[in-house]
Order: sequence, then structure tokens, then C-alpha cells
Amino acid sequence: MDTPRHFGFIGLGNMGLPMARRLLAAGHALTVWNRSAGRAAELVAAGAHLAGTPGQVLRAADVVGICVKDGAAVESVVSGPGGLAGAGLQGSRKVVVDFSTIEPEQARDLGRRLRERTGASWLDAPVSGGVPGAEGGTLICFVGGEAEDLEAAGSFLAPLTSRVTHMGPAGAGQTTKICNQMIVAVNVLTIAETYGLARRAGVDVERLAPALAGGFADSQPLQIFGPAMAAGRFQPTRTAVELMAKDIGISQRMAAEFGAGTPVSAFCSDLYERMREQEPEVFGGDVAGLVRRYA
Repeated sequence: MDTPRHFGFIGLGNMGLPMARRLLAAGHALTVWNRSAGRAAELVAAGAHLAGTPGQVLRAADVVGICVKDGAAVESVVSGPGGLAGAGLQGSRKVVVDFSTIEPEQARDLGRRLRERTGASWLDAPVSGGVPGAEGGTLICFVGGEAEDLEAAGSFLAPLTSRVTHMGPAGAGQTTKICNQMIVAVNVLTIAETYGLARRAGVDVERLAPALAGGFADSQPLQIFGPAMAAGRFQPTRTAVELMAKDIGISQRMAAEFGAGTPVSAFCSDLYERMREQEPEVFGGDVAGLVRRYA
């Protein structure tokens, strides 16, 4: 497949919009779709084409990216009214790159169905780096699928990522992302507890992240969310608590499937579910707001 000249992007949320913006800034022709068309206004003003359905995006573009909330949303993009699977293509050499975080088995199933209906290839390619990474083009990407399809999507991924790792066959990218999320979901809860304890003990919490920088306790979540926790700054939402809950929930279903012991992740998954029921204001916001549980 030649280097694509026309790209597509589906899902213009907190992550998808800056990713699509970067594709335009790199000089690529771009066709976009979002459930709420108003989210595309700035892109259209900058030269993007607005499609009426996801299927129209696939017909227009060589490589199409998807970045939506969860597995149900990806399913709707593929198989819902006007979805990719109904694009009317046969034997196409197009590539669909799904940046969303979903169950590995669902990724494999969606890829099979899309290939059968359209001939298009599927890469599960979830990313890490949050909104700052999407804005700066520094996302790291874990890819499952065929190496030749990844090669075909290279010029699409270049403006969006600082590192792309081919993890193996279909589903391997999603499995890797869930491993990533297990670490992150536990880490941000621990950071929130740390800030709660330090504040109660009389430590100047604004100094905590700088003091720990470079040591074994350091991490990007600490340096990004720690200062926000110290300042009580919970907007805008950069990483949503509810997405942490979704992803660590997937890890527990995978652990049950494979008989893997994950007691720490299981405990944290239960904490997130209790927040869903008992602290909706925390659950519905940015992970920096987790500190409110311990203030």
C-alpha cells in the first residue's frame, strides 16, 4: 500500500480532537465524524471534511483512526447505522486504527467482522500519555495486528506518537494497554492517599512532587496530577476516573479468564466501583479529584 494521502478520524473527544488537529497541522487531507457534529467545527474551519456517518469516513480515507469512550461506542462505530461495516467496500486495502481501550477479544472480533464485510484491516492500537500526549504528539502506542498493516499506517501514526511498539497479533495491543492501566489505576489512588496523608501530617504538599522527582516513587502521574491535587485543581478532565474504573475492570475479567492472581488490582477495582456508587462527583471527574476522598 502506498503512503496514504487522505486520513480519517472518528471520535473528537478530549483525546481525539487534539489528535485530529495534529493530522491537519501535518498537512494531511482529513475527513472526520463525531456523534456530536459541533465538535468538528474548528477542524472543518481549518480544512477538514465532515462526514455524515462513520462509513463515509472509511470510503473517503486510506487510514481511519477511532478514539471513543468504550467498547460499546466502538461497536456502534463499526456495526451501528452508517457504520464502517456498512461502507459498501469489498476487497479494500484500507486500515482502521482503533486507539480506544476495549476488551482484547472484542478487538479481535471487530477486526474479523470488518475484514469480512469490507476487506479493511484492523489494528488495535491503544495509547498512553493522556491529553498532554495527544496535544503534543508524544503518545506511546501499543499495537496488535499484522506488521504490514502497521507499516501502511506509519505516516498516519507519525504526527500522533513518539513511540509505537508492535506487541503481536490482534488483541495484543489491548492486552498491553490493560497492563499499563493496572499500574496507572493503582498508582493514582496511591498518589491521592499520599497527598491526603501528607497534608494531614503538616507537610507542604506543593513541595511533594518536586521533592520526590527522580526517586523510585517518581512517575508521570505523580508529576502531572500531584500538583493539581495539592492546589485543589480538578479541571479540566485530563484522565477520567470512570475510564480508570473501566480499564481496571477489564483487567479483572481477563484475570478471571486466565486464572491470574491480581489481588492488589482487584482491591483497587472494588474501590473504584464503590466510588461509582457512593461518590459520583469524584467518579465523574479527573483523577486529580481522587484526593478529595482523603482531604
